[in-house]
Amino acid sequence: MKPARFAYHAPTTVTEAAALLGAHGDDAKVLAGGQSLVPMLNLRLARFEALVDVGRVATLREVVADADGITVGAMVRQCDVEERADIAASAPLLAKATPLIGHFQIRSRGTVGGSIAHADPAAEYPAVALALDAELRVAGPNGSRTVAAADFFTGTWATTLDAGELLTAVRLPAWGTGSGFAVEEVARRHGDFAIAGACVGVRLSGGRFERAAVAMFGMGSTPLRGAEAERALVGAGPDDVDPDEIAQLAIRGLDPPEDLHASSALRLRVCAAVVARAVRSAVKEAQGA
Repeated sequence: MKPARFAYHAPTTVTEAAALLGAHGDDAKVLAGGQSLVPMLNLRLARFEALVDVGRVATLREVVADADGITVGAMVRQCDVEERADIAASAPLLAKATPLIGHFQIRSRGTVGGSIAHADPAAEYPAVALALDAELRVAGPNGSRTVAAADFFTGTWATTLDAGELLTAVRLPAWGTGSGFAVEEVARRHGDFAIAGACVGVRLSGGRFERAAVAMFGMGSTPLRGAEAERALVGAGPDDVDPDEIAQLAIRGLDPPEDLHASSALRLRVCAAVVARAVRSAVKEAQGA
């Protein structure tokens, strides 16, 4: 099938893009990498009167690292995340998650901002943003604003972006020395969306964990934080951590969806397994660091 007719716009600045989105409102959609949007248009699962292609906005491809973290432009491609040493050094969790996204053909077109703004609850990047307490930079016809990742995702494919707004960059704060990160997931085939997955970060100081993050994906309508598991990690020493116990704390109270890929019970078992694996890997990396 082919998409319904639409007007195509290719702005060269964020201001121009925001103006176009503001003029069309809900009838317009941002085109970034197009790896999710274009198939939906072709199958006529979605239709818009206008597409605003931001691929020519050079500022959206900028990457700026400093001592406090790294800012990754929304149009930075996933394949670039795999290859850039500055991103891997400043945001290792983002780099670790990237090879799990689809296949290399998809990553050659897919973008950081496109994945986060699409807000698929089974995708890796939204969970990474949540785990790292990312700040999401947003621009619209009324100016710019910053949204915490914890407040950005509101449901399946739904965010706090208003009509006329676009995601311009993702700010990922640095964790510093003594940190360890890991991403684990289970999918039916490599490249498929995960049945369940986990992103874990820990930071050691004085022989004990002073910071911890556990984020899960594929377990609800948005990525989820395992707050109880994080509290159990903070203050503990590496030898005191039982990854299986941490995993049970992470999934406590969750009621994941059922679909043709997995039952709710299976998702809970898989999530417990991947959280435990990720905790073990992150702790090991932190000890080595």
